[in-house]
Amino acid sequence: MCESDPVITNDWEERTAAAWAGFDDYAEEDAADFRAVIDALVAELPDDSPLGPFEQACAWDSTGHSDKAVPLYREALARGLSGYKGRRAKIQLSSSLRNIGQAEEGVKLLTPELDAPSDELDDAVRGCLALCLSSLGRDREGLSLVLGALAPHLPRYQRSMANYARQLVEPEA
Repeated sequence: MCESDPVITNDWEERTAAAWAGFDDYAEEDAADFRAVIDALVAELPDDSPLGPFEQACAWDSTGHSDKAVPLYREALARGLSGYKGRRAKIQLSSSLRNIGQAEEGVKLLTPELDAPSDELDDAVRGCLALCLSSLGRDREGLSLVLGALAPHLPRYQRSMANYARQLVEPEA
C-alpha cells in the first residue's frame, strides 16, 4: 500500500502538495512546466511506486489531457494504489474515460464505489457517476444520484429530496 511506503517521506508529500497548491499560478501555455515539476517529484520515487503514475495522471488530467491520463491512472491502480488515493484515482479515471467517450467503462468502475466504506469522496463518486450516466442518456439515474448526494447537505427538505431521488429510479408501488 502506497500510503505506508517507507520511501515516501513527509517532505515529499509536502512538496507535492505545494506543487499542486501552486497549480493555478501556471498559465495554460505553461502546462508543460507544471507537468515537469510533477515529473521531477515522481523521479524521486521507487520505479514501482503507484504514486508516480497517479501524480503524473493527475497532472495530465488537470492540464486538459484525459487521453494521456487514462493509461497512467490504470497503471497506478494496477500497481496497487489503494485507500484514499486509490479511490481518487477511480473517480478521476472515470471522469477521464467519460471525457474520451468511454462513459460506460466509467460507470462500471464507479458503481462498486457506491458500496465502498464511506468517506469524504462519496459525493464526488456520485457526481462523477452521474455525469457518466448522463453521457449514456441515463439522466434520471444521474439526477437521482446527485439529489441523493445533495439531500444530506440541505438545511431543510432532506427527507423530501432523498425520497424524490429514490422515486426517479424506483417505480411507484
